[in-house]
Amino acid sequence: MPQEIAAEAAKETAKPLALTLGEPAGIGPDITLQAWHRRDAAALPAFYLLGDPALLAERARLLGLDIPIAEVTPEQAASRFADALPVVPTGDRATARPSRPDGSSATSVIASIRQAVADVSAGRASAVVTNPLAKSVLYRAGFKHPGHTEFLAELAAKDGRVPQPVMMLWSPVLAVVPVTIHVSLREAIAQLSSPLITSTARIVASSLRRHFGLSRPRLAVSGLNPHAGEYGTIGTEDDHIIAPAIATLRNEGLDVRGPLPADTMFHAAAREGYDCALCMYHDQALIPIKTLAFDEGVNVTLGLPFIRTSPDHGTAFDIAGSGRSNPASLIAALKLAARMAAAAA
Repeated sequence: MPQEIAAEAAKETAKPLALTLGEPAGIGPDITLQAWHRRDAAALPAFYLLGDPALLAERARLLGLDIPIAEVTPEQAASRFADALPVVPTGDRATARPSRPDGSSATSVIASIRQAVADVSAGRASAVVTNPLAKSVLYRAGFKHPGHTEFLAELAAKDGRVPQPVMMLWSPVLAVVPVTIHVSLREAIAQLSSPLITSTARIVASSLRRHFGLSRPRLAVSGLNPHAGEYGTIGTEDDHIIAPAIATLRNEGLDVRGPLPADTMFHAAAREGYDCALCMYHDQALIPIKTLAFDEGVNVTLGLPFIRTSPDHGTAFDIAGSGRSNPASLIAALKLAARMAAAAA
């Protein structure tokens, strides 16, 4: 597919990946252990988990996995990775039991994210990979951000300027970007503007060049309304907001098409014509990729001064600690983060 990363980007970086704890009552600890257990078969790059070593040891016992846990510094992680799961303690206990979120571990979750960003910013890690968190649990502990993406953007702020984070969902068969993200449909329409579309598209194109080896990325932009508004008969946003943004981007030399009817953008033949689809709201982007590549999808945050990937699924409280979780998306996130880091090196 045209999204394939250039061959040189597949080389592993020498620095390990910093993996966050995620919600300890969810499947984050499970898939971390399962991913390390499959490290050789999956050809995984070295990573270390930032969190509570006791939690990982207890979860391994619960899952029946004979996995040694090594307390390390980031600098020691790569050398220990072959023989033990490297864990860099944050100093915060994570006591929530599987499937029983209670807010007691919120500080450990937040500390893990902060330390991962600090490590990659200081050059101790090559990229940040985040396990799923439960926003509702963090909100009860005073967390003020809509989610991972916005918190990471704040941590990346420099001189008081917060970068615009862009959420891309990537898979081997499709990459999508929602221009508006975790807001109601009514609010998404209110937020939509030509400047937001153009700034998002510029960030996507830049990252596809730098991290994915595409010299001239092809972007397909969806319409907002059915049939992309059908010449203004089913809404005017496509003509008055989206089309002017596309014209601006084309004048800048970007390869951009649209606005396209969203209901015909995602079949196999259509996907061959672009490298990434920009969609106007969350479900317009996420429904097709989760239908086509649920287990292989990776959440990538663009626009930050560091690389961040994440599994494209949630905490799955109902199966935490049961051994039924699938680490495929985390494995894909780890491998993609390493490849992106190598491409940017």
